[in-house]
Amino acid sequence: MISLTVNGAKHEVDVEENMPLLWVLRDVLNLTGTKYGCGVAVCGACTVLIEGAAVRSCSLPAGLVSGKSITTIEGLSAGGALHKVQQAWIDAQAPQCGYCQSGQIMAAVALLSDKPKPTDDEIDSVMTNICRCGSYAQVRAAIHAAAGT
Repeated sequence: MISLTVNGAKHEVDVEENMPLLWVLRDVLNLTGTKYGCGVAVCGACTVLIEGAAVRSCSLPAGLVSGKSITTIEGLSAGGALHKVQQAWIDAQAPQCGYCQSGQIMAAVALLSDKPKPTDDEIDSVMTNICRCGSYAQVRAAIHAAAGT
């Protein structure tokens, strides 16, 4: 049994310690907002926050995050209100196909937590998630909007 705290709720999951966190979230906890993309931590579709840091969950063994705070896209909104990054995403019309967007949003939340007013260069260096549709300009605009810059 592994103890996980996901989106503020404690869970005891009966999985192998080396099972990737992504599959625990999707298949065991039924939190399907976090997406599978590449399986080797390159594309970023599986990005979640662990203790506030953006982490790619597809290659992270669940046993390594036992007892740590995990936030998924489902855990960002509070009290029926979208997180400011989620709202900025909508306002900037960042999603095209939308598949990578939950990972992009999670990475942006972590970025803004570390750098509340990031420059374009800081955004470009931190936002390494891949978007097949190429909506990088809209992503940057959404991050600036959420930052109020």
